[in-house]
Amino acid sequence: MNEKLLQPRRRSMRLKEFNYVTSGAYFVTILTRGRSCLFGKIIDDQMQLNSAGKVITRWWLELARKFTTVETDEFVVMPNHGHGIIVLADSIVGADLRVGPPDSRTGAHAGAPLPTVMQQWFKTMTTNEYIRGVKRLGWPPFQGQLWQRNYFEHVIRDDESLTRIREHIIDNPARWAFDHENPAMIADKRDPAY
Repeated sequence: MNEKLLQPRRRSMRLKEFNYVTSGAYFVTILTRGRSCLFGKIIDDQMQLNSAGKVITRWWLELARKFTTVETDEFVVMPNHGHGIIVLADSIVGADLRVGPPDSRTGAHAGAPLPTVMQQWFKTMTTNEYIRGVKRLGWPPFQGQLWQRNYFEHVIRDDESLTRIREHIIDNPARWAFDHENPAMIADKRDPAY
């Protein structure tokens, strides 16, 4: 029997009716595979990035340069995940939605929908650089993949929501002890005394 048929199907986290090519703002969260804390530590409610965490930040900032229809907003790297706001500019509507070769003058890709930006570019670039860091700089290795297969996104529908999400991102390091992505928090929930 085909092994692929025996594997459990993953439920899509995407809104069925929503077109993720639509211009607008999106709150995205990406998480390391197995919630491995690879990007630094929280000390005194502040995120202290290690070299790998700085690399993740650098590639986030590169998004707007690489994709002419993408703008980035607030972003934070946590020990095992990242939260950020991506804005797909109006010029994407009606554009060729396949990521074509880069513009020879700027090196930028145009017309990329959110899944392409996150899955095919950001995760690929950060994974490749992390692998180089493991080989050349002794960063902690990861098992299988650096990132979980999927990512979480939330469509930001109004200014009030945008303000609330920006605050969530900025305040995230101070709430690490209670963060549901914190492996210590998950371990506490498994404790029968919890």
